Amino acid sequence: MKLAFSTLGVPGLPLREVLGLATAHGYHGVELRAHPEEPVHPGLTPDERAAVVAEFEASGVEPLGLAGYARVAAPGDDDAVLAEIRGLLQLARDLGAPYVRVFPGGGTEQSPEEADATAARRLGTAAEYAADLGVRILLETHDSHRTGADAMRVLGLVGHRQVGALWDVMHTWLGGEQPADSYLALAPHLGYVQVKDIASADDTTPLPLGAGVLPLGECVEVLSREGWDGWLCWEYEKRWYEAAEPLPGLLDTGREHLARLLNESA
Repeated sequence: MKLAFSTLGVPGLPLREVLGLATAHGYHGVELRAHPEEPVHPGLTPDERAAVVAEFEASGVEPLGLAGYARVAAPGDDDAVLAEIRGLLQLARDLGAPYVRVFPGGGTEQSPEEADATAARRLGTAAEYAADLGVRILLETHDSHRTGADAMRVLGLVGHRQVGALWDVMHTWLGGEQPADSYLALAPHLGYVQVKDIASADDTTPLPLGAGVLPLGECVEVLSREGWDGWLCWEYEKRWYEAAEPLPGLLDTGREHLARLLNESA
């Protein structure tokens, strides 16, 4: 498995410095938080996009994907959501990133069936555009669809190879789902896996990998046992927790922890 980290852990850091951290600490890729407050976002001009590509090529680091914020199950008009996804897909194509992350984002005023149908309709439409661009849309296990079983209700309705799943191990754990069950549900559609660690269900402040309660060892064991050889991406939520320890000083020990789990599960 290849290792990456998300720029959510280094908010606002210039891309050249992000890539320098990746190379210095032995990470193969970077997940880019695609938000206007970050250096890489859908508002970049063609020249700016070309400059991002050049930075990645010079570093030897891969752009894993764009972490977007489109909420595919949210109530409301389809057009705005689809336009947001199209913008992310175009940016991913231009940067050579294989994946775009979207959230479920279902509302409390919807029934689960309505949320599933809304998400599936939008993803099915966006999938055709994604296929033309050679980019895959990944529905993250998050918010209204926290578990693998929840995500599969949507993905089963979509049934398109350009739409898959992003397994956030914190959310499936918070949803009470065992790693083996999460993998079983998501495996046919799995793009990559986001790893992290927290103190408890009541305190989700990011911690160094291995310092909290999330079953990272079980997750890696399941992936290894099933022969999965994709990406593990450390999503350290520094942007939302300003008091959390800075990520750069944790990157070495985080990589070493993941490498140890991979060796133990081999």
